[in-house]
Amino acid sequence: MGFEAVIGLEVHSQIKTNTKLFSSSNIDYGCDPNSNVSEVDLGLPGTLPVINSRAVDLAILAGVSTNCRINKKSTFARKHYFYPDLPKGYQISQYDEPLATKGYLDITTSDAMKKTIRINRVHMEEDAGKLIHDLSNDYSMIDLNRAGVPLIEIVTEPDISSPEEAVKYLKKLRNILIFGGISDCNMEQGNFRCDANVSVRRVGTEKLGTKTEIKNVNSFRFVQKAIEYEINRQIQLIEKGKKVIQETRLFNSKSNKTYSMRSKEDAHDYRYFPDPDLQPLILSQERIDKIINSIPESFEDKISNYLNKFQLSRDDVDILISDKILCDFFDSTLEYVNEPKVVCNWILSEIIRYIKQDNFKLKGENFAKLIRAIVTGKINNNSAKEILSKVIETNENVDTLINDLGLQQESSEAFLSQIIDNVIKDNRKEYDRILNGETKLMTFFVGQVMKETKGKGNPQIINQILKERFRID
Repeated sequence: MGFEAVIGLEVHSQIKTNTKLFSSSNIDYGCDPNSNVSEVDLGLPGTLPVINSRAVDLAILAGVSTNCRINKKSTFARKHYFYPDLPKGYQISQYDEPLATKGYLDITTSDAMKKTIRINRVHMEEDAGKLIHDLSNDYSMIDLNRAGVPLIEIVTEPDISSPEEAVKYLKKLRNILIFGGISDCNMEQGNFRCDANVSVRRVGTEKLGTKTEIKNVNSFRFVQKAIEYEINRQIQLIEKGKKVIQETRLFNSKSNKTYSMRSKEDAHDYRYFPDPDLQPLILSQERIDKIINSIPESFEDKISNYLNKFQLSRDDVDILISDKILCDFFDSTLEYVNEPKVVCNWILSEIIRYIKQDNFKLKGENFAKLIRAIVTGKINNNSAKEILSKVIETNENVDTLINDLGLQQESSEAFLSQIIDNVIKDNRKEYDRILNGETKLMTFFVGQVMKETKGKGNPQIINQILKERFRID
């Protein structure tokens, strides 16, 4: 009898706010160590936490976006564990009364079947600081800039059956959070990371096996590798007559193995109790409805429109939807030109290289003018790239630039026919060879004509005339 895996995921995602969850400290990434820390973050005597209202709204949006029920009353608790990166000696989190519960996400399995992954809860909590071990041989350093950063924790039921399903769930969840403007989900910066609870059991049995928790994995590939290793490790232990120990483990990305970190705590080990400094979070139906109504289009509807209405490929949709800046730029361009496939191709081949730069100034309306000029044959692709390189930083009017630079494409059949006749006259040997079946020489003639037109000839019309001259179907 074989084994099957039972997997549950806990995702911590940083909420996209300017300040921390309970203080006015900013949350900018990459600042000098311990430069974004206030008295509240340190838990100094006499300080009191004040909830970040924007973080609450985004957490509600996360719950709505994952089909959860938003609870009108939720409470904050103190979760006690004494680590150096938690100067208060506890973490403010939510325990028995979370913000949102009973949600789900649907994924597509490897055999193209829909599978529902239930979400147990979405709750808010503050992040801990960061321990740095490689700057000294004698001490560990602490950077508390991250202490107090607002997080949402999204916890699934144990409905995931394979590493591949885990990755599909995580990718979809990440795209939803990015699409909703809830989180940047930058995995390299640690603001989208996953804890995986893994157990195995004999196929056909209902009782769950002893689970281990793989802590703080921050890449899809590492999540898959870590779960694969852990499943195999547990199966080997059981087959040898040994027991799986409930514990927290870490993943080593160099060896692709997990290793023990500490014995796994249960809830009672954290000694949760209601935070006396924070009142229950009471949400009005009006506030919840306002957030729900602020969503112009659901994530699923957006994907459906891209696939069905705009006829984009699934791969292109996945790239667009995974980056809100790209997605918004695509949408804003289509407000001015109805050429979704052309717009998508240019965004994913050219714009994607520039759009994250600080000096990117191009607007969708102006980019639409460039697309229109390409589609109508006013300019060719080479000229379009030249113009694009100039307007990226300035947003200078594309139509004006085309005229000023004299980049209008030459599409006159009479003019191009005359050029082609001259090129053929100057290259009789190549002309005879192509008549004898060496059709690959077409590119040679196209190149010669483009050279004579100084790059302004319309390649489509040039090819059409050449095929007629060479009697090529």
